[in-house]
Amino acid sequence: MSYGLLKGKKGIIFGALNEQSIAWKVAERCHEEGAEFILSNAPIALRMGELNGLAEKTGSEVIGADATSIEDLEKLFDAAVAKFGKIDFILHSIGMSINVRKGKHYTEMNYDWLEKGWDISAVSFHKVMRVAWEKDCMNEWGSILALSYIAAQRTFPDYNDMSDNKAYLESIARTFGNYWGERKVRVNTVSQSPTMTTAGSGVKGFGGFLGYAEDMSPLGNATALECADYCVTLFSDLTKKVTMQNLFHDGGFSSSGVTQRVISKYDVE
Repeated sequence: MSYGLLKGKKGIIFGALNEQSIAWKVAERCHEEGAEFILSNAPIALRMGELNGLAEKTGSEVIGADATSIEDLEKLFDAAVAKFGKIDFILHSIGMSINVRKGKHYTEMNYDWLEKGWDISAVSFHKVMRVAWEKDCMNEWGSILALSYIAAQRTFPDYNDMSDNKAYLESIARTFGNYWGERKVRVNTVSQSPTMTTAGSGVKGFGGFLGYAEDMSPLGNATALECADYCVTLFSDLTKKVTMQNLFHDGGFSSSGVTQRVISKYDVE
C-alpha cells in the first residue's frame, strides 16, 4: 500500500547490489511512495549488472561512484543537482570488511585491511555528508540516513572489525548531525536486525546470529522490506525533528535481557 509519503522528494541511494540488499528494498519502497532518486554504487558492483533492472523498475538513473573518493562523490552530487536541483534524502547502505572476508581473527588484525574497511564502511559516510555540505545541496528538512547494527554496542563473535566500523559510523552521524541541524537537515542511523544480505551472509556463523536474534526479539527479526518501510518514514516529513539518533529496528532485541523462548532452551528440570 502506498501513502504518497515521499511525493515530490528527490534523493540518492547508495549501496543497492541485488534483490537481497536493504538498499534495493528501500529504492523500491521510495519509488512506490512517489520519490525520484539516483542509484549509486562502486564501479565494481555496477559491472554485475543487476542494478540496471532496479533502475528500469523505478525509473532511476544509475551513476557509479566510489564513496571513498571525494572526486567521485563531487561528480555524483553535481549530476544530482543538475538533474533535481537540491535533494531531500540520502541513504548510505555501504559496508565491507576485508578481515571478515578473509577470515582474519580480530586478535590478529591486518591493519591495512582494517583501514580499507573502515574507510568504506564508516569514513565514506563522512565523505558523503561533507560533499553534500560543501555543495549545499540538501533542502531544508531533508534526511540523511545510514544503516548500522547492534554490534556497535555489543560483542558478536566473528563480526570482527565491522563492530568498530559501525560504532564509528554512528558517532559520525551524531557529530555531523549537529552541524546539519543548522541547515534544518536531520541525520540518523538505523540499527537493523541481522538480515540475510550478500554482506551479512559473509560473516561466519551468521545463521546463528539470525536464529538467536529471532528468539531474543519479542516481535521477531525485522525483514529487509520492513526496514525499507521504516526508512521511508525517516525520509518523510513525519519525522522532521528526529536527528542524531541511532534507531533500533530490531523487533525489540536491543531492549531484551532474555525471552521465554531462550529460557526454555536452557530450563532443564
